[in-house]
Amino acid sequence: MAREVRLTQEGYDRLKSTLAQEYVRLEEATRILRELTGSSDDYDDSGLEDAKREKVRLELRIDNLEDQLARAVIIEGTARDHIDLGSIVTLQDTSSREGFEVQLVAPVEAGVLDGDIPRISDESPLGKAIKGRKAGETFKVTINAKTNEYTVIAIN
Repeated sequence: MAREVRLTQEGYDRLKSTLAQEYVRLEEATRILRELTGSSDDYDDSGLEDAKREKVRLELRIDNLEDQLARAVIIEGTARDHIDLGSIVTLQDTSSREGFEVQLVAPVEAGVLDGDIPRISDESPLGKAIKGRKAGETFKVTINAKTNEYTVIAIN
């Protein structure tokens, strides 16, 4: 069975919007390819080959987006007592005492800024380290051979 993709509503809407944009780009790539095919006497033309590759790339991207949307499960609410997908978490670096916020999301949503809050994947080292934790817990995470210690200040 295909693995479900758990998304926030915003992430689902963003994927749908991206899919619509990719369909528009595919229509344009198809139009360009038809023009080049109809006007080209030389099928070794690099412009024609580039257009073919772009069309295939867009088709694969669309297939991937459609697959993710078909497997999507919208996260209705987030737990407030422990960190789970969709949670916005305030962390504090125990050595520098600096605090920051992140939102824990599925990999497909990671890296997208929502206002000032970075979205991190639950499959990243930090994401794995915070998932399931509760406010007040302190933990260590190693990223690129550097170990940092954080405390969970709040879960929203």
